[in-house]
Amino acid sequence: MFTSSAGRLARLHYLPGTFRQLSGGDHVVCAVTGAQIPLDMLRYWSAERQEAYASADIATKRLLGPV
Repeated sequence: MFTSSAGRLARLHYLPGTFRQLSGGDHVVCAVTGAQIPLDMLRYWSAERQEAYASADIATKRLLGPV
């Protein structure tokens, strides 16, 4: 049976420099803004916090700001 992962939230395990997909999906959600990030556009995340970020600016602000 064919199941499409289009429109589904992916579950990822973030590692330094890469990530591993744990469950099918085509996007993740930015931890700060809540914006959907297509997996092929995902460039910024924190392996320590296990969070994805929509842009370098958002990632920098999150990592430098209070927890």
